[in-house]
Order: sequence, then structure tokens, then C-alpha cells
Amino acid sequence: MEKNGRFCKIKGKYKWLDGTIYDGDWESEKMTGKGLILWPSGSKYEGEFSGGFLHGNGTFTSSSGCTYRGGWRMNAQHGIGKKEYSNLDVYDGLWKEGVPEGCGKYSWNNGNTYIGNWKNGRIEGRGVMKWTNGDTFDGFWMNGVRHGSGVYRFADGGVYIGTWSNGLRDGKGTFYPDGSTKLLPSLKKLCTSLDSENGLASETRQVVSSKSKSVKRSLSESIPVINRLSSRQISHRTLSLSTESTLQDPATEAMSGQSDVVYEREYAQGVLIMERIRDCSVSSVKNKRQNNNKFSVSHVEKNSYMDIFRGHRSYFLNLNLQLGIRYTVGKITPVPAREVRSSDFGDRARIRMFFPRDGSKLTPPHCSIDFYWKDYCPMVFRNLREMFKLDAADYMMSICGDSGLRDITSPGKSGSIFYLSNDERFVIKTLNKSELKVLLNMLPKYYHHVKDYENTLITKFFGLHRIKLRGGKKVRFVVMGNMFCTELHIHRRYDLKGSSQGRYTDKDKISGSNTTLKDLDLKYKFHMDKNLRESLIKQISIDCKFLESQNIIDYSLLLGLHFRAPENLKALEQTHHASMHRQKSLVPADEGEPLILPKGLLLVTHEPSVVNTAPGPHIRGNPLRAYSMGDNEVDLLLPGTARLRVQLGVNMPAQANRKVGEDHHINNDKKMMMKKKKVEGKDDGDDKEEEEAELFEVYDVVLYMGIIDILQAYNLRKRAENAYKSMKFDPLTISVVEPKLYAQRFIKFSQNKVFPQTP
Repeated sequence: MEKNGRFCKIKGKYKWLDGTIYDGDWESEKMTGKGLILWPSGSKYEGEFSGGFLHGNGTFTSSSGCTYRGGWRMNAQHGIGKKEYSNLDVYDGLWKEGVPEGCGKYSWNNGNTYIGNWKNGRIEGRGVMKWTNGDTFDGFWMNGVRHGSGVYRFADGGVYIGTWSNGLRDGKGTFYPDGSTKLLPSLKKLCTSLDSENGLASETRQVVSSKSKSVKRSLSESIPVINRLSSRQISHRTLSLSTESTLQDPATEAMSGQSDVVYEREYAQGVLIMERIRDCSVSSVKNKRQNNNKFSVSHVEKNSYMDIFRGHRSYFLNLNLQLGIRYTVGKITPVPAREVRSSDFGDRARIRMFFPRDGSKLTPPHCSIDFYWKDYCPMVFRNLREMFKLDAADYMMSICGDSGLRDITSPGKSGSIFYLSNDERFVIKTLNKSELKVLLNMLPKYYHHVKDYENTLITKFFGLHRIKLRGGKKVRFVVMGNMFCTELHIHRRYDLKGSSQGRYTDKDKISGSNTTLKDLDLKYKFHMDKNLRESLIKQISIDCKFLESQNIIDYSLLLGLHFRAPENLKALEQTHHASMHRQKSLVPADEGEPLILPKGLLLVTHEPSVVNTAPGPHIRGNPLRAYSMGDNEVDLLLPGTARLRVQLGVNMPAQANRKVGEDHHINNDKKMMMKKKKVEGKDDGDDKEEEEAELFEVYDVVLYMGIIDILQAYNLRKRAENAYKSMKFDPLTISVVEPKLYAQRFIKFSQNKVFPQTP
């Protein structure tokens, strides 16, 4: 026995009834330290343990012959590790929660190799694939197939530069036959610009060697092991482009001396729809320059910014945003930290810069169009980011990093463009002029509200920017925290306003967990710990009062549900029916056998050393206190998954109750009540009333929520809309009402309909 601080560490051997054997260090009756565990199946693990979990560095050998050496967290491969599969495939790189994520190298047994980025066990981001036939692709991937810009080099020396969509050539590209040596400098410049647009440094092709922070997960013999990737699958989905070199036989022409000819091509989902031969000889280039000099002014038609970006909207906006944010953050970060002043909110609190395509002394060259950049109130938003402990470098890399931004569909009617950062921490949304004005007017009060109430549920803003194109067209953006930035899967999403008129989603528009549902689609009521509910309702009331003071309406509670063990539903219904069949009545818990439901989550006392305390875009403040845990700070334990901090709007446990057999839509006047029926007595003829019990589905859920769309003022247009709709519908059911009534209705809806008191 050896003493380690307050605890005693001992060595020992333990054998379970199923034949599992552990031999190693113990602390506080848990496997902690170094040891060896053997399972009856023949699998074994030798390495570090913590609190009874595989935690640290170790080697796992499965019964099938797969071997993993590297880091572990919560019984899953996490950090740096190397896995050798039984079919001789090898992956060496970063892991996250049991699957490759980050930078890594995968070598197939047939000789094909991939070096680059991974996400959720799939090839995604920037990477290089090299086939055994000598072909190489250097570019962007998504879900295991080529997607985005890239350079394909053929074994015979030819090069194709273009774009891909879902593994197929799509859009315009250029083919350079072998022998075009005079064009190699231009090719190198293009590849460099490809890197600069996406903020890619050469280090992304190397495996990062830093270890990840540790979090616990419960122990199970079925250690998560990724399915090996089939090189045949990737080869079939990302076929070699050697067939391209036979079109018009460019390789043969190059060998015959036509080294100054390149082929401009255009594809539509893998089908060649256009090919044009471009002569790049010296004489041709001179003639082209002379012709260009004759016309120094080109006519530009006036269009909306959507038309200007037509066909390349996502690409140009993405690149312009990254260039501007990178410039702004780099300029404001070195300024010494200080408290904001009234002048920081004024009209002069702006950073302006012109980004010409060819670059300048202060801006890099880029492949987009010329644009002007404006950053609003940079010191204010810098301090807001610091309130949430967002590191400037992490913030910049999240938005301006390797894989850029993802264009996502807007769930609302605004027509705004939405972007999601690659790590899903930030959402970027376009604003109209009136929304920009509302935010700037609100910003001083908003800043102090967020500062005073660290658990506020209101949208977190981290940057406000504008892009102005030549011709005067302007595009405005705001950077926000993603309320659904979590490792857990969000199974349902709701946008709740507290109104009912038109607040439902058509069945034909519902497509899986990404669909945002509305008020009348919500059939659940969420019961939670007494203290958690009180804290939630109190903060909702405070936030609504603030929005009311700013004359804001039309905001929503964005609610995300993560269901734990959905298979519990079937067991619950069967148990109810069996109980009803036995007793013919609803027996209270204290008068009969209680109904015991399987638990998908547990509240445990908060331990800062064993939960992830990293800051996030929607995480701030101390853990919440739970009444059921003696008013102590608590963590949420998801058996077999993770241990999470419980904070307001983040990782909040609850039970979702829904009546069995309820209609898809409920009218406003439809009430939830116990049905009664009269039963005639056989002996004395007396009438007896027997309650017919109603059945409810009960789920363990984890809730994520926040108040969004807070930039709509109750202006003259909204007043007119209120007057018009009040004549057609019940004034209390429409969304557009005056701010005081809107806030009162929102609070009442939240505390009575969404989060009612637990009976």
C-alpha cells in the first residue's frame, strides 16, 4: 500500500462473475493507476485507468486482432493514437470519442494513403489522397468524398484544377496536359491561393502531438471501435480521373510538342458539358494583353447583392468574411484591455478597410472580388468575447480556419444567409438594415445586461460586420454563439413564441431532426428539478423584461432536445398497460407497486476536476444547484457517454411527458383532462364513477435552449400588422403584439406550458 495524498493506492487482482479479470492499481475501491484487464472474449487492455474507466494512455487488443495504442477518455480512443486493423489497414492520428477526428494518416492494405483532416470518423476537410497508380488529389473532402476545390495530379504528369460536389466533378475547371512546364509557376500560385483562401497552413498535414483533456465515461467491455474504412468504397466514390486525359487525347498532343495548350472544361454532376481549348503560347498572351489595354473600363450592371454573388454566393461571401474577420481580430487584439466607454458605441467606433483583389500593403491578395470591409464597435465585441473566455486565436481559427464556413439553410422567413463554423461553435447570419440599426441602438444596454447576468439566455453576439461591393451594394453580418454546440445529438428542435396562430409545421416539410418545429408541434411538457426550474423561469423573466424595455418583439425560445434511451418508450407503454390490466385503475405510487423506469441520465455532485470546463460560445457562469441533491452544484452523468456541467440553457436534464394517442395538432380551446365514464352497478343499481386513466410517454432528455431573433422592434410596420391581423384573428393568438403583452405571454407560456411545475 502506498500513500498518495489523502488516498491510499494499492495493487490487487479482481475477478468478476462473467470471467473479466483486472490486475493493477486501485484507489478508493476503483481501478485507478496502471493495470491490465482481460475480458472473456479474449480482448485485453493494458495501460492507465482513472476512477474505474480506461483513461490515459494504453493499448487495447481486440479478439479479432485489431490493436490500438494511444490516448483514452471515457473508455473511448481520444487524443493521439495508432490503430492497426486485422486486415492490415492502419490509422495514425487524432481521435475523438472513439472515432478519428482532426489530422491523421490512413494507409490501406492495397497501398492507397490519405493524409489530412477527419471528422466523426470520415474524411472531411483538407487532405491529400494518393493512389497506388500514382494519381494524387490535394483538396477538400466531405463525408469521405471530394467536395470543394482541389488539384488532381495524374501519374502521367497531367493536372486538373477544379471543383467537386459529392465526389463528382461539378463546375468549371482547367486541365493542364503533361509537358506544360511554362505554366507551372501559375499552377503553384493557384495552389497557394487555395491555401490562403481557406486559412490552411502546412502544419495541417502533420499530426498534432498534443494530448487532449480528460473526461470520464462508464466502463463496458464493448469498447467503441470504429469500423475500418474500405479503400474500395473510397476508390469507387472518388474514381481516378485517368479517363479525363483521354478526352481530346490531350496527353498525346502534349507529347507531340503542343505544350502551350490547356483545356477549359465545365462539368455538371460528373458529366462533361463543355470543353474549350485555350492557347497559352507567348504570342497569344501578348495579343490578349494588347486587346485588354484597348478597353480599360468595363460596364457593371446594377443588381442586388444576391445577383452579384449568383453562382458563387457562398464562395465569395465565405472568403470575404474570413479575410475581414482575420484582419479585424488581428488589429483589435493587441490593444490593451480596458473597460468600454461611451465612445466605443458611437458612430466613429468603426474599423474600415479596402480589400483589392491584388492585395495592398495592409491586405493580402485573394481570389474574390474587390470589397470594402467595416467592423462595428470592435472594442465592445472584443470585451464580449472575453466575457465568454473566447481566446482571440481560437475565435479566428474557428471562423477563418482550414475548412472554412458551411452554408446552412435558414429555417425562418427572413431569407437571411446562415453560415456555421466548421467546429459548429459559431453561427453567422446576414442582417437587413433595420436589424443592424436595432442592434447598434440596443448594444449599450445589451452589453451591460450580458455583463450583469452571466446566465442570460439571450443570443450571444461576438461580432458585427459589413461588406460593401463596388457599386454600393452592402451585406451585413452578425456572429453569434451556436446554442446547439454539443457533442450530443439534437433529436428535436423547436422555435417557440408563445402564440398559436399559424404556429405549426406542415407535415411535408418535416425532414428529420434538422427541421425546426413550432408551438403547436410541441406535444411535450418538461419536468425538471425544482431549483433548476426556478432558475430557468427567473432568467426567462429577466431577459423578457430587458427585451420589453428595448421595445423588442417576435423573439423565440429555441429549444433543442437530446433523448436518452428512446427504447424506454415501449417498455413504459407495456408497463402501463400491464398495470392497468392488473389493477383496473390508476394506483398512486404510495398505494401500490411504483413504476420503475430505466434511467438515461443522473444528477451527481459537481466535481470540477472530472468535467470539461472549457469555455464555449453559449457557456458562462457557475454550475446550477439542484434541490434533489441538497441544493449542491451538480453535474449531469450520462451512463456510458459523458459527464457534463449543468448550466442554464446548457446540459439541463428533464423528463419529457407526452400523452399517448394525442392528435398531431391541438386547438387552442382543447383541454387536457382525465376522462370519466359512468358504470351502472349490478347489485344495488347505484351509479359509480370510474376514472379512466390516461397514459403518458415519458423520456429522459437533455435540454439546450436560448432566446433568439431579438432584433425586431415594434415599429410602425409591426403596429399596422398588428391592427390588420387583430381584425382577422383572435388578438391574443397572433405573434405580433405590443412588447409588454408579448413578454407577459412568453413568460406565461414558458412556465405553464413548456416547463410546468412537477406535480
